[in-house]
Amino acid sequence: MEISSMNNEKPSNFFTNKLLWFKSMPEKLFAKVVEIAKQFKKIGKDDPRRVIHSLKVGLALTLVSLFYYFQPLYNSFGVSAMWAIMTVVVVFEFSVGATLGKGLNRGMATLLAGVLGVGAHYLASVTGKVVEPILLGLFVFLQAFASTFIRFFPQVKARYDYGMLIFILTFCLVSISGFRVDEIVDMAHKRLSTILIGASVCIIVSIFVCPVWAGEDLHKLVAQNMEKLGKFLQGFGDEIFKSEIEESKNVKKSLLEYKSVLNSKNSEETLANFARWEPGHGQFKYRHPWKQYLKIGGLIRQCACRIDALNGSINSEIKAPEEIKEMIKETSMKMSIECGKALKELSQAVWKMNLPLSADEHVKNAKNSAKNLNSLLKSGINWEEINLLEVIPVATIASILTDIVTCVEEIGQGVNELALLAHFKSSKNKEINNKVVEKIESNNNIEGATTQGSRKVHACSSNDHVVVTINEQNMKL
Repeated sequence: MEISSMNNEKPSNFFTNKLLWFKSMPEKLFAKVVEIAKQFKKIGKDDPRRVIHSLKVGLALTLVSLFYYFQPLYNSFGVSAMWAIMTVVVVFEFSVGATLGKGLNRGMATLLAGVLGVGAHYLASVTGKVVEPILLGLFVFLQAFASTFIRFFPQVKARYDYGMLIFILTFCLVSISGFRVDEIVDMAHKRLSTILIGASVCIIVSIFVCPVWAGEDLHKLVAQNMEKLGKFLQGFGDEIFKSEIEESKNVKKSLLEYKSVLNSKNSEETLANFARWEPGHGQFKYRHPWKQYLKIGGLIRQCACRIDALNGSINSEIKAPEEIKEMIKETSMKMSIECGKALKELSQAVWKMNLPLSADEHVKNAKNSAKNLNSLLKSGINWEEINLLEVIPVATIASILTDIVTCVEEIGQGVNELALLAHFKSSKNKEINNKVVEKIESNNNIEGATTQGSRKVHACSSNDHVVVTINEQNMKL
């Protein structure tokens, strides 16, 4: 009797659970839709350009689809018009530089591979039906081997990798399909034409409809990274020199923004690669020194690594005696604050593309404080009466702060070089500008920027401002 009752309860529970699931499904579906809508809103709010980019892609696809909708256009290209649509899908990228790079890569690779593919088909067809497939197979093998190996070259990998892939694909399509298709030249012509049309539509829409410039993004990223480091250094002293009563294990979240700088290398290199494809626009003229941004970005990350080590000292389990902390507190805080001010000044100079005016003064103050701290550690502490383990945290902070001062100085020199190469604007104070130009000219040696040439800087006053002109020979950017 008990067994039969249990068997009856199981089907009943099963159907009850299913019924409850079906009843709750509309509510769950509604909650899922609301969640997706919130995610859509967040993504669009974080960067409104994403919404505009999506509209631009839709516009470009609509334009190239006209080759199918209008009979005269379809009669001219036939099913090859689909290549224009495929080109838009794979070429249209978020920024102008990325779209231009992919579009030019695809266009040039298709043209070159199409010509070589037709030539390979012609040479193979002359040898007869028996040898033709063997020769075509040999051509395909050789070009695939050579092209794939060339892709391993760092310079090719960075800028032309997509073009090499399209070259391999197009050569195979043209040469192999030509074995079964008689009108190979007409086929290659239609595919090349539609691909060029698709790439042209992408480039035109990308440039003339709310353009997103990779160069501007790189410019802003470098400036923001410097500002993040400056913000941490200005607030660092308040955290590290708290008394034991006030001390906290967690630093303010606003000070930890510098951590994003540590992982910015790939973003900077990608943006710089895209920026090289872009034409001159706004304040970013032709042959803008994008490589200098990478150099500054590398120096910023070196500084961020030291700041990360400095941040680690806040959460260190080993605590220095309060009397020693008080002894170096003022000097260390001044070093940190002056470095933070210098980085913020440099960030604003890069952001507004102005000559850095007061950053050198803050660096000078930080270096003087570093010398005072070094003298204080040598003469102000009786090392014989102190437990060395207790002094290690203080010595570590002093050492790292000294390294940070050096890093900030190098970042300032990098920004000065950028100011010269990119012709940053100057302020209305002619005396200050002349001093800044003389300072930059005397302290900066632009390594790799010029070979067997001289660099001259002339400060010419005109309408209460200074124009900086650079005469260079054999400049390599």
